[in-house]
Amino acid sequence: MKQNILDELVSCVGKGRASYAPEDLVAYSYDPFIEEHRPDIVVYPLSTEEVSAVMKVAYRESIPVVPRGSGTNLAGETVPVKGGIVLALSKMDKILEIDSRNRIAKLQPGVINFDFQQAVEKHGLMYPPDPSSWKMATMGGTVATNAGGPKTLKYGVTRDYLLGLRVILANGDVLKTGGVAIKNVTGYDLTRLICGSEGTLGIVTEMTVRLVPKPKGSRTIRADFPKLEDSSNAVADIIGEGIVPAGLEIMDKVVISAVEADTHMGLPLDVDAILIIEVDGEPAALQDQVSRIEGVLTKNNASGIVVAKDQAEAEKLWSARRAAFSVMARLRPNAVIEDATVPVSNLTLMINKTRKIALRHNVQIGVLAHAGDGNLHPVVLFDQRDQAELQRVDADTEEIFREALALGGTLSGEHGIGMAKARFLSMELDPVAMRVSKNIKSVLDPKNILNPGKFI
Repeated sequence: MKQNILDELVSCVGKGRASYAPEDLVAYSYDPFIEEHRPDIVVYPLSTEEVSAVMKVAYRESIPVVPRGSGTNLAGETVPVKGGIVLALSKMDKILEIDSRNRIAKLQPGVINFDFQQAVEKHGLMYPPDPSSWKMATMGGTVATNAGGPKTLKYGVTRDYLLGLRVILANGDVLKTGGVAIKNVTGYDLTRLICGSEGTLGIVTEMTVRLVPKPKGSRTIRADFPKLEDSSNAVADIIGEGIVPAGLEIMDKVVISAVEADTHMGLPLDVDAILIIEVDGEPAALQDQVSRIEGVLTKNNASGIVVAKDQAEAEKLWSARRAAFSVMARLRPNAVIEDATVPVSNLTLMINKTRKIALRHNVQIGVLAHAGDGNLHPVVLFDQRDQAELQRVDADTEEIFREALALGGTLSGEHGIGMAKARFLSMELDPVAMRVSKNIKSVLDPKNILNPGKFI
């Protein structure tokens, strides 16, 4: 990039909030996926106006722009592939308003998910989407990927809480979508179009979200199963009882062993699967739900059932699940957590297929899953310096996706497509859907400067 353009971009935000020093470029050249490419400059805006100014320069000069929050995404969405600008939105971290009367909030994209949840809870409210990276993930990033988390089963994903957005388009125009009304069916639903688009259609600089009352109580249960099939049957039976847990997670024996070796929290090593279940609601009704769930677990041959006595014990049970990826990632030089979803009735079949595929390709895999909604997360461990192993991993993941689609599933339940799965997109979308998607992209970003090289 020419020096005069670098200088102009610096002037858009002011000195001290843009850098093209090599160490900063390296820091923004990667995310948890395995690809690495350096940008030409990193820019840290503080306002919608500054983002717009940067985009006007980028559009005029046809410079690629990659928006980025904390970079916790798992599919390579925030890696630049053509140099250009990384637009780091982490300094746009203000909660602009919490309106408890109307149960809405307005905030900037750099707010951390966990911090936002803590803030709204002080008003007796809750923002349910809570990805496992919630203590690092930015709210803008959760919008870009339509993130979910353990509470998805009962409460839904990010798009279910978005009321409106302020978005900077490729040419620097400011687009306002939606509003503050809970019900709004005026025109095309541009808010949902932007949500999950991974920064390929526009850059979110402000969001309006709806909130829900914070449950007055919750109970957390851990159930241990010698057989994976019994754990999946228990999941189906819990739902069949008319109980909708706030969270219903599964860890297989590979993950259990890794977490216990690292944390020493007393997880059993002689089981094939662990379920972690959370129910919430009115305290008077919770014990009845817990008792009914315990009955289902016992009927399905659980070898151990632990019911947290208080919030501290509940946090300890959940910490095993939230620590799983980071613990697994330390076992080998590289780790990729994949993301495919199948109908819940096919979850056990898909986990078993995943294990057999890994065995066939000689690839090390542990499996996590949001059991209640069929969202499977195989954690693939490898060393990318070993080209033969890398090829086996590549073949393994492609076969996993093909099997998920064959079972009525999808390539992604919450991580998105990014670089990781761009080449698989046509396996799920037919030619008409691909054409329509490309047409939408070309209208909003005719020069293809917004996060190029990703899923479209």
